Amino acid sequence: MLDRTQTFSLGTDQEQEIRNILLTVYEALREKGYNPINQLVGYILSEDPTYITTHNNARNLIRRIDRDTLLQNLLKYYLTH
Repeated sequence: MLDRTQTFSLGTDQEQEIRNILLTVYEALREKGYNPINQLVGYILSEDPTYITTHNNARNLIRRIDRDTLLQNLLKYYLTH
C-alpha cells in the first residue's frame, strides 16, 4: 500500500477573495459590537453560521468559504509571516 501525502495549492485569486471576505466579516462583526476574533473562532470550530452576523451579508459571505480551505489559508499565512 502506498502512503502518499496529498498536496493542495491555492491560487492567489482565491487567497485574495478569502482575505476580502474575512475583512468584510470582521468589520461587520465589529460594527455590531461583537468581538470579531471570538466569533470567527466559534464559527471555525463549530461551522455554525449563527456565530456570524447577517449585517452587511457577512453570514452569507463566510459560508462561501469551505472551512478546510479557510483553516489552510490561516495556517499558511501565520506560518509564512
